[in-house]
Amino acid sequence: MSDTAIGTTGSSVSFGPAARSDAKAADKEHVIDAMRGFAALLVAYFHCRQVEWVGMQSFHHAGKTFDLNTIVAYLTLPIAWGSAGVPIFFVISGYCIHRGAARRLAANPAYQLDAMNFWARRFARIYPVLFAALLLTFALDWTSLHFPPVNHKILDIGPKAFLVNLFSLQGVAGKTYGSNGALWTLSIEVQFYAVYPLLFALRRRLGMLPVLALVAAVNIASAFVFERHDLQFFTSYWFSWTLGAWIAERQVALDAQTPRRPWLMYSAAALLIALGCVAFHFGQYLAFQTWALGFACYLSEALKPRRTNDTPLVRVLSRFGDFSFSLYSIHLPIFVLLSSVVYRSALQMSIFPTFGFMGVAVAVAWVFYRCVELPAIKWSASMGARPLRGHPL
Repeated sequence: MSDTAIGTTGSSVSFGPAARSDAKAADKEHVIDAMRGFAALLVAYFHCRQVEWVGMQSFHHAGKTFDLNTIVAYLTLPIAWGSAGVPIFFVISGYCIHRGAARRLAANPAYQLDAMNFWARRFARIYPVLFAALLLTFALDWTSLHFPPVNHKILDIGPKAFLVNLFSLQGVAGKTYGSNGALWTLSIEVQFYAVYPLLFALRRRLGMLPVLALVAAVNIASAFVFERHDLQFFTSYWFSWTLGAWIAERQVALDAQTPRRPWLMYSAAALLIALGCVAFHFGQYLAFQTWALGFACYLSEALKPRRTNDTPLVRVLSRFGDFSFSLYSIHLPIFVLLSSVVYRSALQMSIFPTFGFMGVAVAVAWVFYRCVELPAIKWSASMGARPLRGHPL
């Protein structure tokens, strides 16, 4: 959930070698857009089932007859691992944030990051969306409170909770705002941005692999220091983000090479994702780390240029990727309001209302994207990444 990790890209039409290069870049963007679109839909529908549906265990024990609702409900079983969308976002964010710097470093090892410009662009990209999402959450939750019984997902919507989330301190100094529990990851993301210049400096001095090993050690230590006390700090998820940065460097180094034996990486990705699903039953934290490794394996191979990167499914998912940040930022309060108004927060045996809820959330998120996120993207892009120390861009 980052700027280029959540924004849109465009490509121009040209001919000759440059056209082939543009085509490869376009394919890569379709893969990134499709992955974040998939991740946003996965997380959103995972929350939708939680808010509206009784859940698989209760549904199974209810002994329903074998009808269309039963078939569709069981087909949604994989959504039980919908939390896997979060490490996808972290890996993609690390890749998208670092790929420009990785290219510049490859061209000029003396390149230095303009930290102030980087932070200004991050602020312009994230905070208009965050502020608007918090205001929308307040409006929707305030309305939901008028339809008792109050949904248990609605937490504090007071000014203190608003400020805690506005300054991205949820998980450290307080809880997420109102019913918008998905915002816990945004504080982690902002913390990633805050320390990225440090990561970049370490990369220039030590190289990427030593930095990745160092971050892995910090990640493990953080699990014992913070996670056991229910504190969600960036160090506990830094490894997944740095994996994305490592993929960016790897793609720069291997961009001109023909991919070989992709089944190895895809098999490793499938195995790690499956292990993450198993680990999820023992704890979310370990599952997140395993899923991050799995998605990193997939992404490092999927970004290599090949015709299969541009399938109709990838193109459809990439459309959702355009406004994935908006969908992620506002979907939960929408679901809570719909459940409060339509069902008075009572969980339903039918799975079909979840699809209607998703349709509403997607439509509202698209409008939110056009009205709020797109101007933020343009504001961030207008600042540009300034070249430093004579490095030509």
